Amino acid sequence: MAGSLLSQLALYVQRQASSPGRYLLEQLVLACFGWVPALPGIALRSIAYRLILTMRGTAAIENGVRIRFASNIELHRGAYIDHGVYLHACPNGIRIGKESLVMHGSVLHVYNFRGIPHSGISVGDHSLIGEFNVIRGQGGVKIGNRVFTSPMVQMLAVNHIFEDGSRPFVDQGITAQGITVEDDVWIGSGAIVTDGVTIGQGAVVAAGAVVTRDVPPRTVVAGSPARVIRQVGDRQVRTDQQIYF
Repeated sequence: MAGSLLSQLALYVQRQASSPGRYLLEQLVLACFGWVPALPGIALRSIAYRLILTMRGTAAIENGVRIRFASNIELHRGAYIDHGVYLHACPNGIRIGKESLVMHGSVLHVYNFRGIPHSGISVGDHSLIGEFNVIRGQGGVKIGNRVFTSPMVQMLAVNHIFEDGSRPFVDQGITAQGITVEDDVWIGSGAIVTDGVTIGQGAVVAAGAVVTRDVPPRTVVAGSPARVIRQVGDRQVRTDQQIYF
């Protein structure tokens, strides 16, 4: 019984940090500074979190951010991580580019314990990951510059094999091809991007779309499965609406 408990504890730690020593350090830093609210907390974390993750300049992390495998996280100058975000960076890491924002409740989850060599999540510069997004990076998710995702978008770079009816799907393995979102893409609320997809530069994905194949550059796609409905630029800007910059 004791041996089983110890093995379960060891497995738990292996799923939380790169080593027991790193687990203790990361949990200590998170416990001491992760709860402090408002500007004092942001200032403290901008200094203290350098002990557990990589900062390329000053980044802002709100209180209540859950972090695992902090040693695999890289934040660049001006990056902002909102309250309630969960970053799980095992093992190839999460990178957030300059002045990019990850908003409230989003989950960036690599969770690769199968030795997949191209896993990880990378967000470019000046991008925004909207509220309650879920990004699963086992196959690798590469998000470019000036990419905006609306609330509740999902990008799932992993898929289960289930074709053998004689075995449970959990015994049939996974595929993990990866997802690429090129520069200047806007993805609408509730859209789902599946494994193996590339969204081309300047494309727009409509709210609720399910993207199962590549999206050409500068096109608008909608529906389930998503299909091209027009080219960006086909319509004139309406003159009866106020535009804000």
